[in-house]
Formats: sequence, structure tokens, C-alpha cells
Amino acid sequence: MSSSRPTTETRAVDDRTTELIRWAAFSCVLVPVVLLWYGTSLAGTAGTAVGLAAVTAVCRLLLRRSERCAARPPGGAHPPRAPHRGGRRRTGTGSRRGGRHSGGSTPVG
Repeated sequence: MSSSRPTTETRAVDDRTTELIRWAAFSCVLVPVVLLWYGTSLAGTAGTAVGLAAVTAVCRLLLRRSERCAARPPGGAHPPRAPHRGGRRRTGTGSRRGGRHSGGSTPVG
């Protein structure tokens, strides 16, 4: 029976990721406060805060995605596919293209 509890290495990576995200969130708060302190307009500060929050969210998403990809076993990520059976073949009239055709009704000449 396999355990669903994370291993020590997985927890260490998760802790580092969580710490990184916390520092990013802290900077998303700190930078606008510093900008306001130095007299930047409220609109400029708000725009900066929104931009930093968007970049942080995208980085977090990409970081979590890369962790999931790294945790997958190599080569065993996708179930094996059934072989392609060539379902595009046409049958009936006009199914053959090019080559010699026997029994043609037009004279060769």
C-alpha cells in the first residue's frame, strides 16, 4: 500500500516554494507603501500594486506547474495509446488515386 503523505524532500521543496510566495506577496505590499511614502501618485501606486500582484500570481502558477511536472515519473506520465488504425481510408468509387487501373472504359491512345 502506498502512502499519500508527502516525503521529506517533497515537503522541503514545498516549504521553499511557500516561502518564496510569501516574500513575493510581502513585496507586493511593501513596494506600493514605499512608493506612497516617496510621494508617487495614488493611481501610479495602485497600478504598480496590480502589476506586481499579476506577475506574482503568474509566477506562482508556473512554479506550481513545474513542481507537478518534476514530481511525475519520467516516461510514465501518459497512458499508452492504441495504434492508429487509418480511419481516413475511403471505400467505394474514387477510392484509388493514380497508378494503373484495370478495366477502364476509355481507349488508350
